[in-house]
Amino acid sequence: MRLIHLTAAAVLASTGFALAQEPGAPATPAAEEAAAPASKADISYSIGTMIAGNIKQQGIDLDLAELTKGLTDTLEGKTPRLDQAQVQKVMMAFQQEQMKAQGEKAAAAAGKNKEEGAAFLAKNGKEEGVVTTASGLQYKILKQGDGAKPTAEDTVKVHYHGTLLSGKVFDSSVDRGEPISFPLNGVIKGWTEGVQLMPVGSKFKFFIPSDLAYGDGGAGADIGPGATLVFEVELLEIEKEKK
Repeated sequence: MRLIHLTAAAVLASTGFALAQEPGAPATPAAEEAAAPASKADISYSIGTMIAGNIKQQGIDLDLAELTKGLTDTLEGKTPRLDQAQVQKVMMAFQQEQMKAQGEKAAAAAGKNKEEGAAFLAKNGKEEGVVTTASGLQYKILKQGDGAKPTAEDTVKVHYHGTLLSGKVFDSSVDRGEPISFPLNGVIKGWTEGVQLMPVGSKFKFFIPSDLAYGDGGAGADIGPGATLVFEVELLEIEKEKK
């Protein structure tokens, strides 16, 4: 449980700053000031702010008086109001409550995102040049190539630019300036289906519903549950099998 390790994480975070500095780099005035011996009061206060920041970030509603009492009793060696077995029972119940709340929040977000995605795709499917496949994948040809088409078993080299319906970029080999290679049967369903429609040299724009993307689980910090994704993909090459 993350909450149990807040103090340790805060201490590690505070000491880890110095380790993250580049060795041999000239010290700035701010760094020299930070390197001066810190008072017990400042250290204590700093750890407190980090613990509080972590709790606030997680959105946990706590009784500040009881939190303080728990810290004080433990640090001063007093007999705790709850023994270890009781603490573990409380934290287990708390963890289950948090997981349930997170699940309900994710389900609500997925429902909202799916509704928005369905409305977008219904309208987008009527746009000139947009083709909707039997699976619900939509695509538009931006540039038609004349090379071979890959199969699901092929490894392809592509440039791509991925955005949410809002236009926010979540991943882009174009922005990184370096194409990427991958086996076509090892990516999301919308890619596996869509890229097989592309002759080498083509550039397509794909509109991928959530069930052909990352589903209700989402992916990372940017792709929420039930999100519809938009990709511009340029198929550069079907890579030959290396022997």
